[in-house]
Amino acid sequence: MTDDTQQVSTRRPLDRSDERVKHADTAGSVIGAFVDRVRSGDLGSLPVVVGLVVICTVFESLNPVFLAPDNLVNLLFDCSTVGVIALGIVCILMVGEIDLSVGSVSGFSSALVGVLWVGQDWPVAVAIVTALLLGAAIGALYAFLFNRLGMPSFVSTLAGLLAWLGLQLYLLGSSGSINLPYGSPLVNFGQMLVMPPIVSYALAAVASLIVFATDYRTAARRRAAGLSASSLGRMVLKALLVTIVLEFVVYYLNLGRGIPWMFGLFVGLCVVMNYALTRTKWGRSMSAVGGNREAARRAGINVRRVYASAFMLCATLAAAGGILAAARLASSSQQAGTGDVNLNAIAAAVIGGTSLFGGRGSAYSALLGVIVIQSIASGLTLLDLSSSLRYMITGAVLAIAVIVDSLARRSRLSHGRA
Repeated sequence: MTDDTQQVSTRRPLDRSDERVKHADTAGSVIGAFVDRVRSGDLGSLPVVVGLVVICTVFESLNPVFLAPDNLVNLLFDCSTVGVIALGIVCILMVGEIDLSVGSVSGFSSALVGVLWVGQDWPVAVAIVTALLLGAAIGALYAFLFNRLGMPSFVSTLAGLLAWLGLQLYLLGSSGSINLPYGSPLVNFGQMLVMPPIVSYALAAVASLIVFATDYRTAARRRAAGLSASSLGRMVLKALLVTIVLEFVVYYLNLGRGIPWMFGLFVGLCVVMNYALTRTKWGRSMSAVGGNREAARRAGINVRRVYASAFMLCATLAAAGGILAAARLASSSQQAGTGDVNLNAIAAAVIGGTSLFGGRGSAYSALLGVIVIQSIASGLTLLDLSSSLRYMITGAVLAIAVIVDSLARRSRLSHGRA
């Protein structure tokens, strides 16, 4: 037997085996793979989705207004402000650190926009850009204290919480608040502007196409590497289901006022951040540093630069959230950024699935987490119940999320040893 014949005869069984693996895409195999991922601790968004369904079911049974289109539209408006801040928290948690000053930074940026725009007659666009740049500078200061002086992020951002709150009170002075002009583009954006129906339907279709294109590209890469991959039929079915769900949601919201542009901005930021975290070298470096800082350093990653980018993104997004909050309330006041804004932003990121231990998280966790928190707040408001219940329920949900994260982490570690 020649060498060529021997090579062919030894390759054929392997090729047929690979084909069976690659195309084993039946419903049973899909369900089995999902169960295996759950057992290994890879829960993904499953806990928060289940929790959201339970919350909606309970509040809808107690008050049918909860799932009314107009109430959901108001909920989306409210989600956007805290959600943008929570998106920054996702970045800092990814590297295993924390920023306790995001609420104060958002309030400070809100006050700064009001003072520059209304008090000093600056163009609103210039005032907004200035507030965002100062947010980035605050993040750079935290990064310097952490990287160069070794100050723990808990301490530096706790000091920042007090400092930026003091600056906010100083800027607003004795009046305590600055009313933003009604009818201005910024206030309209925060209170009134919704997408035309045709635009919202088109964006839902584009999102479905992006899901299909992403899955197709991933499958092509896996096949090129000789790994198992989803079949074309399964990818088409998934995209079709996503299309149906998104188009129905858009249709239902359009029965009310429609989808807010401010919420569209928040979702757009989540999409961009998700791409950066999952498809870029920077995103992989964030996960590596959060998972094991020393291993990342030895692998050639500039750890200090990664930390700096995380702190700066977190503070900049906090400033953006403060500007959106000012637009939503049509004022810059001493109450902006105080109260539960800080804790809600952190809770949203954790409830949505971002790990407190670093190295694992998703931009969409901010989206899911803030919807859970705002759903609880909206439901209790409709029932005319005390805000004390909202704090207790949100705290319980946060505790459950951390427990689930800890158990999932333990399961992943034990699965990895096995």
